[in-house]
Parts: sequence; C-alpha cells; structure tokens
Amino acid sequence: MKKYRNPVPTVDIIIEIKREDGCEGIVLIKRKNSPHGWALPGGFVDYGESLEKAAVREAKEETSLDVELLYQLHTYSDPKRDPRQHTISTVYVARASGKPKAEDDAQEIGVFTKEEVSFRLAFDHNKILEDYFERKKRKNYG
Repeated sequence: MKKYRNPVPTVDIIIEIKREDGCEGIVLIKRKNSPHGWALPGGFVDYGESLEKAAVREAKEETSLDVELLYQLHTYSDPKRDPRQHTISTVYVARASGKPKAEDDAQEIGVFTKEEVSFRLAFDHNKILEDYFERKKRKNYG
C-alpha cells in the first residue's frame, strides 16, 4: 500500500487592536521555539477542529486575547514557507481589545503599526502582512 504525505494545516491571525497610546496596530509575538523571531500568532489545527476555532484558540493561547474573527485573508501554501515541514496556513484577520500578554509559545509580545514592522519576521509573515496592508489600502482608497 502506498503511503501518502500531506501538508499540515495551520492558521495565522492578524489581530487588530488599539494600543495604550491610541494608535491602531497589530499583535506580533516573539517565538520561544524554533524558528525564532517575531511572527503572527498562530499554530497547528487540531484533528476535528475547524480552522476558525483553531484561529480563536491559538490567538487566546499565545496572546491571552479573546478575538472576533472579521474575515479570512488568504491561504498560503508555498512548501518552503515553514522550514520545519510543508504547512498550509489559512490567515484570518481579527479584532480584539485589552492588553495582550505573552503566553504559551510566545516569549514576548507587542503591538506594532505598519511603519514599525520594518524587520524580518519568521516564516512568510512579511509577505502575509504586505498582502494585508495592501488590501486595507485598496479598501480604504479604492
């Protein structure tokens, strides 16, 4: 019998939130585990779990925030997007309020404006944020 290998489903969440200084930003976590670096909150989908439930769960586990999913941005499937294995990530945009707190796989946490994200992120998260900000720009000015 032939054994098949399949990509692993994951979710990433762009959490929109207002900072204490009143600026709108997005939540990024600094990863405890490899690959290290700043990234969007997210993780693996559990067996029997929907993508939406996984996104809400992962957001809570890594940021302590209760999120409201707004929409699905895109699905990213480049086999090289995750150096550990072939993953397919469905990305959600969500809204939250409150103060994020680094939990679970997050070593640090921060809320960043578009202009402040001028550094390399883990995985393909720079590309994801580029797509997100482009969509926001088109929605607001298109």
